[in-house]
Amino acid sequence: MKNCLLLITFVATFLFSACVRQSKPENTSISPSNSIRQRSESNDVSVKNDIAKFADEAMGKVGVAGFDLETGEYFSLNGDGHYPMQSVYKLPISLAVVKMYENQHLDIEQKVAVTKDDMVGPRQHSPVRDNFPNGTEMSVRELIRFALEDSDGTASDVLMRIAGGPDRIQAYLTTLGITDMKILNTEKEIGANWQTQYENWSTPAAAVALLQALYEGKALSSQTDREMVLQMMTNSTPGRGRIRGLLDDASVAHKTGTSDTQNGVTAATNDIGIVTLPNGNHMFISVFVSDSPADEKTREATIAKITKVLWDAWKTK
Repeated sequence: MKNCLLLITFVATFLFSACVRQSKPENTSISPSNSIRQRSESNDVSVKNDIAKFADEAMGKVGVAGFDLETGEYFSLNGDGHYPMQSVYKLPISLAVVKMYENQHLDIEQKVAVTKDDMVGPRQHSPVRDNFPNGTEMSVRELIRFALEDSDGTASDVLMRIAGGPDRIQAYLTTLGITDMKILNTEKEIGANWQTQYENWSTPAAAVALLQALYEGKALSSQTDREMVLQMMTNSTPGRGRIRGLLDDASVAHKTGTSDTQNGVTAATNDIGIVTLPNGNHMFISVFVSDSPADEKTREATIAKITKVLWDAWKTK
């Protein structure tokens, strides 16, 4: 049975690789990375001042991008800077796998082997490892759920393997017009070397572009698959004090990323998400807090306060 499952994974990866080599970006008038630069930059001085003030509270490097889909208004603070993603990168990894299964008409309920060698280190978050230390079999859907809802490092690494490795995921992002997001390493590799996380980076603008591609149907073709991913992001449990921290009962589909702290400095406290505003508009937002000596409560509050500034500015437009 295990050999059969490995064969299925190999064949799926081969077909996906061939598809990426032959495919071209969809013929659409919306190219997320390019369209972001064409949006109407916010000229609200109070918004800029408030966000800059709250960013200073983190005492680190803060990058922000926000985009109101319906009005076209866009805000950026260091939006082209490079920030370590940490678990934010589980979203593009998951999307690449779902797209592969769409392209090849494969069943995401297929079981794949999760071996003991797949397990991330003890300092990394992984309910899969904790519950199945000697390995197990899981459907691709279950692995995606663990990656997006629980931010499971083991699930993410298995998904990367199914996708065919970082190069295949990078090729998928390129088909979306997203080039300022780099995925080079597994969670296990990132956990083994502090500096490696900085090689797996995104700009805030690219993160917003990915959210836009997901929401508008460019990242995934199937509405059912899009709804599945968005629901898992809505169910996501980590980082509830970040984007959704000051928004009460707002609808938020998001993905967080968090690093360890070394010598009093935390490399990454991130959140990216799609927020439904009170007027029905959709705000795509990414906030990256890097190399901050502030405590977790302060870092998360920085993300929550910045999100609330844009929420208040755009909720009635």
